Amino acid sequence: MSLIEVIQSGNYELIDVREPMELEMDGNIDGAKNIPLGEVEDRQDEILSVEKPVILFCRSGNRSGKALDYLNAQGLKDGYNGGGWAELKAVLEANQGTF
Repeated sequence: MSLIEVIQSGNYELIDVREPMELEMDGNIDGAKNIPLGEVEDRQDEILSVEKPVILFCRSGNRSGKALDYLNAQGLKDGYNGGGWAELKAVLEANQGTF
């Protein structure tokens, strides 16, 4: 499935790998869980136990890409790099009500 197909399915977990300070300064996406990149390794079991597609995102897509690479190596089966949070939020809003 593509990222858009996952979003349109409405069945996914959003994980924001930015630092909490960035969420306060820049904004966030409702319903997203904040697990900063530096905590991904310590909290990998929490992420790997999610039983639906996981969409990771950050400010630009760089840190979420690193987190996804790491989690894939740990056995994540259904992960996606959602890229930058502002772009992802626009995609989510554009696809609301399509499922």
